[in-house]
Amino acid sequence: MLSNTKKLKAGLATATALAALALCLPTGASASASASCGAGGGVTPEEVDVCAPTPKARLLKNGMLIPPKAAPPRVKAVIEAANRIRTKPYIWGGGHARWWDRGYDCSGSVSYALHGGSFLSSPLPSGPMEHWGAPGEGRWITVWANAGHAYAEIAGFRWDTAGDSNGTGPRWHEELLSNQGYVARHPLGY
Repeated sequence: MLSNTKKLKAGLATATALAALALCLPTGASASASASCGAGGGVTPEEVDVCAPTPKARLLKNGMLIPPKAAPPRVKAVIEAANRIRTKPYIWGGGHARWWDRGYDCSGSVSYALHGGSFLSSPLPSGPMEHWGAPGEGRWITVWANAGHAYAEIAGFRWDTAGDSNGTGPRWHEELLSNQGYVARHPLGY
């Protein structure tokens, strides 16, 4: 027979475990695009980092993006690569025959950035980007693609060759676009 002290300790341990479990249950907030974040009764250790809010990068006046300190090294490498070509002009087909080019088209600039983080070994046109990586939005990086255009959202900013009042070419944009008509893909785990 258990003593009252042992019963009290066992009851307290059970109550603590139930309270901890309750903290993991969904509260009605939308789940992360690449993880369930508690839908189904808990968060796996792999999902803990995915379910935490993603810090946003900082855009400087010169058009350079500064990655958040909390960004994984590969995400920082993607941003660093994109920053290297952020002033290049738009050239149809640019960035597809070679990584370093005199200008880039939409998918060439997205490919260049992803290559910087070792997510691509060769450039992809926008159509095949619809099938690249994992389906859905990522935590740090989402590639939006259809047969005619591709752009990326990286650390809260849009990397795109369209929508710049200073001309066209690969640039960072604070405003995000409607993603209607695009397929969302992301590098697994990012």
